[in-house]
Amino acid sequence: MKIYETSARATGGRNGTSETLDGAFKTDLSIPKAMGGSGNGVNPEQLFAAGYAACFDSALNHVAQGKKIPLEGSAITVGVSLNANKSGGFDLGVTIEAELEGLDQDAAEKLVADAHAVCPYSNAIKGNIEVKPVVRVK
Repeated sequence: MKIYETSARATGGRNGTSETLDGAFKTDLSIPKAMGGSGNGVNPEQLFAAGYAACFDSALNHVAQGKKIPLEGSAITVGVSLNANKSGGFDLGVTIEAELEGLDQDAAEKLVADAHAVCPYSNAIKGNIEVKPVVRVK
């Protein structure tokens, strides 16, 4: 059962623009300086990291609320790397750092594991990209 659907359009590849068809979001894209570009815009890896971080934090809070876990706060940092693969193409690497407040380490790790099983981004890359979250409690 579909809950939500959206669409985005990009032109010009990594040196172009990207926007949602509903007009809610538009950004200039650029090749990162580390790859020889200007770095004057965002790149697909940054967009993926931002979306994944927001989605994972929502999944975390959804699971906490559903299980009545007393989570006092959370912050998620997702790192995305672009890597050359052995077949001449590219793949992505992902790291997730979860900072949680109000829980002990064991409870925080369990909650993050449960969120990882629920998060649509995590499920989309499952079996394709290994992700091992790092959990820190405050």
